[in-house]
Amino acid sequence: AHRLPAQRQGGREPGGPLPTIEARTNGMKKMDGFFPLYWDSPSGHLYLEISRFNTEVLHIQGMGTGLGSNDIGVERGNLQRSEIVFFEKQGPKVLLVEPNYDFRATFTKNQDEQQSVRESFARSVMWGFQAVAESPGRVLVDFTDYLLADPNTITQRLRPGAYRLDASRSSIYLPMTQNFPRNTEMEAELTWVRERPAGPPQGGIAPPRPGSFNPFPGPEAFFEGVNRVAADAAAASLRIHHSFVELPDAGYVPRKFDPRSSYGPIAWKDYSVPPDGDEMTFVQRLIRRQRLKKKDPKAAMSDPVEPIVYYVDPAVPEPQRSALIEGVGWWNQAFTAAGYRNAFQVKLRPDTISSLDVRYNVINWVHRSTRGYSSGATVTDPRTGEILKGVVTLGSLRYRQDYLIAEALLLPYKTGTEVPPDMREWALARMRQLAAHESGHTLGFMHNYYDSKRGRISVMDYPAPLVTLKPDGSLDISKVYERGIGPWDSVAIKWGYQDFPPGTDEKAALDKIL
Repeated sequence: AHRLPAQRQGGREPGGPLPTIEARTNGMKKMDGFFPLYWDSPSGHLYLEISRFNTEVLHIQGMGTGLGSNDIGVERGNLQRSEIVFFEKQGPKVLLVEPNYDFRATFTKNQDEQQSVRESFARSVMWGFQAVAESPGRVLVDFTDYLLADPNTITQRLRPGAYRLDASRSSIYLPMTQNFPRNTEMEAELTWVRERPAGPPQGGIAPPRPGSFNPFPGPEAFFEGVNRVAADAAAASLRIHHSFVELPDAGYVPRKFDPRSSYGPIAWKDYSVPPDGDEMTFVQRLIRRQRLKKKDPKAAMSDPVEPIVYYVDPAVPEPQRSALIEGVGWWNQAFTAAGYRNAFQVKLRPDTISSLDVRYNVINWVHRSTRGYSSGATVTDPRTGEILKGVVTLGSLRYRQDYLIAEALLLPYKTGTEVPPDMREWALARMRQLAAHESGHTLGFMHNYYDSKRGRISVMDYPAPLVTLKPDGSLDISKVYERGIGPWDSVAIKWGYQDFPPGTDEKAALDKIL
C-alpha cells in the first residue's frame, strides 16, 4: 500500500540492487542521532537508518496523550512496556528481535551451554521490515507501518463496543519525533473507530452522555468507557511514543535481592546453576534500584557522582505543586542519613524536557473523568536491575477526594462560602504522603504492609488518616498524616544505595544494616 513510484525509490528497477541511502533520502528532512531518521513530507513516511545490527538496545513504549478513563487505564505520560531488542538483517529483511531474558546461563563461560539455553526458549521477532535502501554498513527501512500499528493491544481495551485501528486517520506526530546521541524518539497519533453504530447496550438503555441523566442505569452506566471521555465515541485518537535507547555501561554494580529489604526484584531462571543448588539459587534475583555512587566512597559524607533528579509536571497547580515537591523531596532525608550530600533532588520540569524522555525521572499530573489510582512505574534494565527512569503518575482528583473526606468529617461551614484551612491542609498532607509513596516505587521499593502494627514507620505502607479526640470532645487532626519519611525508609535506602569503601565485606555490612 505504501510502494512509491520508481523515481521516489532512487531509480531502482524491479529485482535490481537497492539504491543508496543518500539517493533514497534525497529531499527528505534528516534528523541525525542514535538511529538517524528521515522524514518524507510528501508521503507522510518516516524512515529509520540502521547500522547497529545485532546490538542490543532498549525499546520503550509510552503514551503521549491519554483517554481520561480510569477504567481503561490509557493515560497521558504513562509507560506501556519496555524491553531489550536488537535489529537483525536477513537478506532483504530487517527483523526487530526481542531476546529471552527470562532464562539464562550466567554461571558458566561455556558458550555451548549458553547457546543451548538460548535455543531452548523462544525469542520473539516483533516486526519485519523490508530494506528500501542500502549503503556500506547501513540499511534504510520504512518505519511508518510499525509506528501506526497498535503496539499495546489498546484495541482490546477500548469499550463499550468494538473498535478497530483506522490507518487513514493515523499519522506520524512530528513535534515529538526527535533524535539525540544516545536515544531516538518517535511518536504517532493513532485513531480507533467504532465498528458498529452506537446503539443501546444489552437491556435497551443507551449510556448517557456526560452531564445527562439516565433514570434506568444499566451495567454500562457504571463503566467509564470511551463514550464518557472521548470527544465522540465514534473515534478516539491517542498518541503513542516509542524510544530506542542505548543500554547503560558496565559501571553499575548489581545487588542481590533480600526479601527483608522491601526492594522489588528482577528474576530469571539460571540453568547454569549447579544441579545440587536449591530453588532460591536456580531462580536468580537482583533488586531494582537507580544508579548512585559517592565521589569518595571512603568518606562518611560525600557528594554523588551524579544525583538522582526528579522533575515535577509544570501543569500541577498551587498549592498542590509545593506539596508534591516537598513530599518527593523527603527521600533526601534518607539519602543524607546514608552518607550522601544532595544526592536526591526535585525540580520543576522545564519545557525543554519531555516527560517521555528516558533520561529523566518525572512526576506526571494526570486528569481523569473519575478519581483513580496513582502509581509509580519504572524502566528497568532486565540484565542488572538498574532503574533507568522513574515515572510517577498522580491523579489530579485525589486532592479533591481527600478534601471531600475532610469536609464530611469536619463539617466546618458557617456561611457555606469558606475554604477552611484545616480541610486544605488535610488534603495537602495526603498529597505529600502520596507523592513520597509513589516516588518510592520508582526508587525500587515494594509496598511495606507487613509491619503496620509498629505504626507509621514507612511511607510505603498505606497509612489511614489519624484523627483523635481532644479533651473537650472536638476532633484533633494535627497529625492526620506524617510529615516526612519513616524510620524504616532510611534503613531501606541505606541498605539498597550505600556505596561501601573498597575492601568492605559487602554481604556482612548489608546484613548488619538489616
